Amino acid sequence: MKFIVALTTFKKMKRRFGFFKTTMPDSRKADFHLGCLEGSVFLDFNVTSEKRIYLIRISFDGYGCCTIENIKHLSQQSSADFIEEFAKENLDQERISKIILEVIKMNSDNIWQEALEEYKLSILSY
Repeated sequence: MKFIVALTTFKKMKRRFGFFKTTMPDSRKADFHLGCLEGSVFLDFNVTSEKRIYLIRISFDGYGCCTIENIKHLSQQSSADFIEEFAKENLDQERISKIILEVIKMNSDNIWQEALEEYKLSILSY
């Protein structure tokens, strides 16, 4: 119930995270890199041979880099949506935000809650 209420609230608020594609140094290997909130947060994703997306790390200004343990994959559909969105020149902010909030929710037990709340990346913080 909390999740549905939070998603409804998210849709009404239309929070602007400003997701953007980026690159990282070789020491931070990943298949996909995204930044948001004017470079305050960076997310790194990999893709399996079955084309399932998963978050491998997320970093926050003021907190550092959080490596994800007990990795959870996005569904086939959400993974396909992520890959399709990443292939575009300009990200559809509403669509990518929904996917990113989904993957963060799935992995929230492995990400620093204080950082998620500060940067309003936890849908439960709405």
